[in-house]
Amino acid sequence: MTAERDIDAQRNVFLEALLAIDRLEVRRLLEELVSEISPVIMVEQLIVPALEVIGERWEQGDVPLAQVYMSGRICEEIVDTLLPAANVQQQRQPVIAIAVLEDYHMLGKRMVYATLRSGGFVVSDYGRIDTDNLVARVVRERVAILLISVLMLPSALQVKAVRERLDAAGWRPKIIVGGAPFRFDRQLWQEVGADAVGYTASDSVGLVTSLLEASA
Repeated sequence: MTAERDIDAQRNVFLEALLAIDRLEVRRLLEELVSEISPVIMVEQLIVPALEVIGERWEQGDVPLAQVYMSGRICEEIVDTLLPAANVQQQRQPVIAIAVLEDYHMLGKRMVYATLRSGGFVVSDYGRIDTDNLVARVVRERVAILLISVLMLPSALQVKAVRERLDAAGWRPKIIVGGAPFRFDRQLWQEVGADAVGYTASDSVGLVTSLLEASA
């Protein structure tokens, strides 16, 4: 059985372990695959899809918010041990920041953050933040490129408010968005006023590089 088929076969088992908040089973499943599959592929093809399903079930009223939160925390704890250590090379660059906008899942943000830092970028991590505080901080710190990660559709729609308030404040950073809602609706990123969209963590380096080159 190939590694790809292993992931397909394990996805439902992994999802059920998350829903049961079974840390030991989640860790066992990942340890079976980690010797065969790179951590980034495992996160993008196994962990993220499972969390997206849980997010969809929450929106449909089938899963309580506490379960969404706990499943995300379990994955975050494990992914912290899987992702490569930061390899930051100090370089002259405009201010780059990343945030989770009014959402409870930090996993996507952590993946992108680790990928960018491993690629040599210096990135300010705002963690989970609401619209008002995000706008205030971006303006105050003169952020040039803002990456926003979401899991739920209501959070994705809030990006439009961020863009409008930044415009009103007279500061227009480039906004890159990512997360499940933008994969399900490939036009949504444009509707909320973003400048680019990433569908995987590995997209982030190319997108940031392109925006920096375009503004040079």
